[in-house]
Amino acid sequence: MPTIDRRGFSCQGPRSVSQRGMVLVVSLIFLLLLTLVGISSMQNATLQEKMSGSVQLRNQSFQIAEAALRVAEVEVQKPAYTISACASVIKCAPPTEAATVAAAGLNVASGVTWVATAGGLYGVQKIGTTKDPVNASFGLDESLPWTLYRITGVGLVGSQGGSRTVVESIYARLY
Repeated sequence: MPTIDRRGFSCQGPRSVSQRGMVLVVSLIFLLLLTLVGISSMQNATLQEKMSGSVQLRNQSFQIAEAALRVAEVEVQKPAYTISACASVIKCAPPTEAATVAAAGLNVASGVTWVATAGGLYGVQKIGTTKDPVNASFGLDESLPWTLYRITGVGLVGSQGGSRTVVESIYARLY
């Protein structure tokens, strides 16, 4: 015969026997859910860490490419700097090897000589001369020739799977 507590509920009987393992099952389900949430959070944190590392590499390679571009502009500014003009339309085109070049030296196809800098490379092409480099005619002495140079800077960071940035500028020098 089942015993009855002071509130009038049965302490033993068919109902209490069938519910004895239910707390264990519910707690195991909650534990499983918390484990899944924890694993998902760890995967998300790892992904964010990889993304921030990629952004850092990209920023570094951009800064190196920009620095290489500035080094080349300083070289072109020097009065003694000379380079022959592009031999053909193909050789005056932007150098396609900028996406793959890894070392200093002459590229025969484009005619660009790549120069190494700290972490990067630069190449200079003499495009030609003009009387009015910006087509503005706002008081420029049109009897003086402007020499136009295409300067390509390449920033390299990391090895395989690293980051590469290519920047270009057109530099106009008077004389």
